[in-house]
Parts: sequence; structure tokens; C-alpha cells
Amino acid sequence: MALSVGTKAPDFTSTDDAGNSVSLSDFSGKTVVIYFYPKDDTPGCTKQANSFRDSYSEYEGKDIVVLGVSMDDETSHKAFKEKFNLPFPLIVDSDGAITKAFDVEGGGYAKRITFVINGEGTITQVYDTINTETHASDVLAGLAS
Repeated sequence: MALSVGTKAPDFTSTDDAGNSVSLSDFSGKTVVIYFYPKDDTPGCTKQANSFRDSYSEYEGKDIVVLGVSMDDETSHKAFKEKFNLPFPLIVDSDGAITKAFDVEGGGYAKRITFVINGEGTITQVYDTINTETHASDVLAGLAS
């Protein structure tokens, strides 16, 4: 079962699609939306990523960080990001350490679950039922309430 609301989000350090080192603690003081997804460039995952891309300016306007995480490698993430012009980092989790830390491991892939983490590092919302086409706007609506 995925981590629940009120839980301290596990810190992690990995690399993103460009090979940059990224840690959750890098975003201390900011709201972070971290969405886990099964696989780069598959139909549902593409719809979900595109929903964040299409709403990204609204996230930036609210100073909210968006991070996508799957168990794909840097090469796969880079190709996926370039193909769909994704403006946010895709975090490499090839060994599944982040996926396991958030308890969203689905048997060799990350389950489709999104966490909203506040500036203190506490999970404030968990989305485990996701409409891939409207997910980014659904999360924004949840943040506004």
C-alpha cells in the first residue's frame, strides 16, 4: 500500500533525464507533485505526462515542482521527454529504490500513483485513482481546495 497522507516523504537522490543529480530535499520549502508511472512512451503514461505538460504553466505560476518517476533509464527518459516536449524532470529509478521507498512497486514497474508533498516534506495528498487525460488539472483542483 502506498504511503499515506501525513507521512514524511522519503528523501531520495537520483539523476534526471539530463543526468543531473536530483534529491527531494532540493525542493525544501516548496510544494512538490511527484507522480509515479509504469513506463515511458506507453499510451496511458503519455496521456498523463502530456496532461502535466499542458498544465505546467499553472504549476509554475503557483511555484509547484512537478517530478515524474518511473523505473526507466536516463536514455529512455530523455527520448520520452524530447518526443513529447515535457518541461519537467523525469527521475531515473532503474533500481526501483524510490518506487520501493514510496511503496508503489508493482512487480517490475512503478504503479500509477501521485503524491503531493508540502514544503516541510509531508505527504498532503495521494492520488491512486487516476484519469490519465485530466490528472494534472485534477491535482491542481485538489491543491486549490
